[in-house]
Amino acid sequence: MDLDWIARNLADGQDIVGLLGLHLVLALTPVVAALVISLPLGYAVSRTRAVAGPLLALFGVVYSVPSLALFVALPLVLGTRILDPLNIVVALTIYTVALLVRSVVDGFRGVPAQTRQAAQAMGMGPLRRVLTVELPLAMPVVFAGLRVVTVSNIALVSVGAVIGLGALGELFDLGLRQGFYTPIVVGIVLIVALALLFDGLILLVQRLCLPWSRGAAA
Repeated sequence: MDLDWIARNLADGQDIVGLLGLHLVLALTPVVAALVISLPLGYAVSRTRAVAGPLLALFGVVYSVPSLALFVALPLVLGTRILDPLNIVVALTIYTVALLVRSVVDGFRGVPAQTRQAAQAMGMGPLRRVLTVELPLAMPVVFAGLRVVTVSNIALVSVGAVIGLGALGELFDLGLRQGFYTPIVVGIVLIVALALLFDGLILLVQRLCLPWSRGAAA
């Protein structure tokens, strides 16, 4: 492995560091957007069992669509340029919602009926009951799903290199075109490191916010 190439790119502060920053933006923005969408949507689905099955099946079909196909098709739908980062953000948001909604549904369905009844008997309104009782009890399952989608997104961003916008995945393209394996190794190491780092950070946040869930989180 060419350590001089790594040193030069780090010193420039443009190539590796710039791709790393872009990778984080493209991977994490969809996670935040999908979490905001999935929490209320998942709660609504968990309360309407008649449509829950078909809707979750539909999300499963959506997630099975190859990411590259979605990256290419979205510019036609959104009217964006093929190299617009918005295409990847929207595509990964769709994938993330498709996965995360199921975790939210499972989390809310796991709240014991007796707990809801006890909260209602204490005079809690629907909104207060959801926010202070049901949501905290559902969050361990939601956090588990959040860890999965975050790691998945960090890996999927690199697929965008095929259309010229893959952040760290562009190192794979560079290495393959030049027959030079140092960028490929660097890209793999950085993507794996990011995945492990953010998986650990989410687990840490879960343990700080939900100390009673430590056993389940492990």
